[in-house]
Amino acid sequence: MRQLITLNEIPDGLLDLEADELTTMLSGTTLVHLPGRRREPLFITVLLHGNEITGWQALRGMLRKFQHKELPRSLSFLVGNVSAAAEGARHLPGQPDYNRIWDGRGGSEQQMMSEVVEQMRQRNVFASIDVHNNTGRNPHYGCVNLLEQSHLHLATLFSRTVVYFTRPAEVQSIAMSKICPAVTVECGQPGEPHGVEHAQQFLESCLHLSEIPSHPVAHGDVDLFHTVATVKIPGAVRFGFGDSDQGMDSLDLCFADDLDQLNFQEIPAGTSFGVVCSDRVDHIEVWSEAGEDVGDRFFEVEDGELRTKRAVMPSMLTRDEEVIRQDCLCYLMERMDYYD
Repeated sequence: MRQLITLNEIPDGLLDLEADELTTMLSGTTLVHLPGRRREPLFITVLLHGNEITGWQALRGMLRKFQHKELPRSLSFLVGNVSAAAEGARHLPGQPDYNRIWDGRGGSEQQMMSEVVEQMRQRNVFASIDVHNNTGRNPHYGCVNLLEQSHLHLATLFSRTVVYFTRPAEVQSIAMSKICPAVTVECGQPGEPHGVEHAQQFLESCLHLSEIPSHPVAHGDVDLFHTVATVKIPGAVRFGFGDSDQGMDSLDLCFADDLDQLNFQEIPAGTSFGVVCSDRVDHIEVWSEAGEDVGDRFFEVEDGELRTKRAVMPSMLTRDEEVIRQDCLCYLMERMDYYD
């Protein structure tokens, strides 16, 4: 039975630990509440995916600055999957994805996250930030789940590039967006110093906010994109990339070696994703926000290549085969004008 650990102070020595050392002090998912001058707390989650360490590094850096000072605002932070972090894994075998368990349905991990949300509701949470990395080459960007001004202002404080999505519905930011402005920030690949620096600056800026604006975000301050579909690889499909050691004969689908360079590029219809190596009917699955199979709208096989059928913008394309199996190949986005 997974149980939430709740603390009202930072254990001595915790901020000296790297992400993969946290299990020496924390026995599981831990929620820490700290007082500050403004009562309503900022809520930050890190390490929901154990191999995405930028959030912990940024949070640790910020907390070190305030070790002997009063926080400008109360702060609550959740340190997520510490056992996966110890292994450098997104999640361990047999564990759920800790950013897919926030809908309150299911087992002990889901109930644990429901308890987190309820604690933050009772504390009249000011805003929520979930810090992530990704495995492909992507710019830094923010994600929102409601097209409300406070959510957009929070996201643009991190980046002018903002992605709006409503699926998957079990993520932290959707749960928290029901009770406060909420954003997910994507900080590039783990271990990049710029990602840590950018995330820490953003967290500190939010900690100093007295309020989040409610007036409209200016036209020139946001590039807004809508995630319209998720691309997955069926479990039975054998896939690789251009430099795959498996050899083309053993694959059903061989993606271009530099596929992740297409992230956040508005690519035209007819763009090749890779070579189809077998006569398998369903090489990929494409699911809309409504849960409909929309593969035929977005892809087709032409001259032995898997090609886009319409202009799209991918995000989170990755060459990490484990992440693809655990999550997805990518998301497909379309530019949107909030003011329309």
